[in-house]
Amino acid sequence: MSSRTALARGAQLAARQGLAAQRRGYAAAANPSSFDFDAADVAGVKVAARDSHGPTTKLAVVAKAGTRYQPAPGLTIGLEEFAFKNTTKRSALRIVREAELLGGQLNAYHTREALVVEASFLRQDLPYFAELLAEVVSETKYTTHEFHEDVERVLKLKQTKVAGDVTALALDSAHSVAFHTGLGASLYPTPTTALKNYLNENSIADFASAAYAKSNIALVAEGASSSNVTKWTEQFFKSVPSGSASANSKATTYYGGEQRTAHIGGNSFVIAFPGSGFGTPKPEVAVLSALLGGQPSVKWSAGFSLLSKAAAKSPGASAVATNYAYSDAGLFAVQINGSASAVRSAALEAAKAIKSIAEGTVSKEDLTKAIAKAKFDALEASESGRNTVLAAGSGIVHTGSPIQIAAAVKAIDGVTAEKLKSAAKALVDGKATVAAVGDLHVLPYAEELGLKV
Repeated sequence: MSSRTALARGAQLAARQGLAAQRRGYAAAANPSSFDFDAADVAGVKVAARDSHGPTTKLAVVAKAGTRYQPAPGLTIGLEEFAFKNTTKRSALRIVREAELLGGQLNAYHTREALVVEASFLRQDLPYFAELLAEVVSETKYTTHEFHEDVERVLKLKQTKVAGDVTALALDSAHSVAFHTGLGASLYPTPTTALKNYLNENSIADFASAAYAKSNIALVAEGASSSNVTKWTEQFFKSVPSGSASANSKATTYYGGEQRTAHIGGNSFVIAFPGSGFGTPKPEVAVLSALLGGQPSVKWSAGFSLLSKAAAKSPGASAVATNYAYSDAGLFAVQINGSASAVRSAALEAAKAIKSIAEGTVSKEDLTKAIAKAKFDALEASESGRNTVLAAGSGIVHTGSPIQIAAAVKAIDGVTAEKLKSAAKALVDGKATVAAVGDLHVLPYAEELGLKV
């Protein structure tokens, strides 16, 4: 008779074999290439489409007009706020009423490289919203009364909000220190006195004529067939001017350094290094970010990532690693928030964790987990939502083709312990970027963390 131990071992083996077979089946069904976009040039407009065959569609114009490309402070945000205002054919009130009648949602936002004007709607309403977006980018009226009554008012509210957000201020400061101009330009509205020198309805209109040219935009559709998107692009976007390449497109240079800002609203600390851009991706950085982690996989659980362990030694602190990818550069950042003493302690532990990876102390199990997490993050981000449209559009306006997830996942699979060690060593041996916002009497300097700036 078989012993209970032998039976248990047999059950465990069968379970493992079944799980492995199940994972192979899922992997075959969920081919990463199914997440890729079809790209084409339609009437001079770069178009990317992916059909998920669902009942709703997201359509967006992604313009090469983020804060990196604005010729003066505030223009990107001003242009964003003019989206869906009066056009030559529709009033702002009519646009809102028609969108609501069809159950759609309209939105505009910006990043450091892109300005996005998008609509989400029922699948059958693609013709209306394609026409509307074409009208917004080519026929918006930049009126004086809308600038003073709407745009200026919203800018002041955003200025007030960001002034008290130490997390946003620290990350913005890190970009400024790392890149100076271009990608270092503030993502947020500058003080009102400075905006008055550069920002008005006429300067925004001038910026719009360059930003919304065919050479600087991509039309991205999630949840629509390529044939339908092509059909309506040909019909409605033919009147968009051809234009020329964006201004201020100087290649990015990484500088590094340190900046400290006193603030009474909390404490935030950023340790950053040159990261991975989507123009020249570095899969090792994606795995490094997943290895450091910081975000728990289970609610109310601290998790076992390196930054989770670092934060656990500093009660009251939270730490997370993120790679901010841009067309020709990236910023790999660890951001720590909490009380001043907790942030100081966690920053010391985070620096030790990064150095330990550079010394090659990562176990095989931790590497396996990090690769799996990096692949999951990449695939989840590509499935649907705001990040999908932004990534596809940013890729196509900067490199000529959308970012394709299948190639990214394959590259992550090829990361080895030695490659990860080399990548981490290059970071700690090079020049770091450190930004501190909060109680500067307690928050550490870069040299206390053993970092070069």
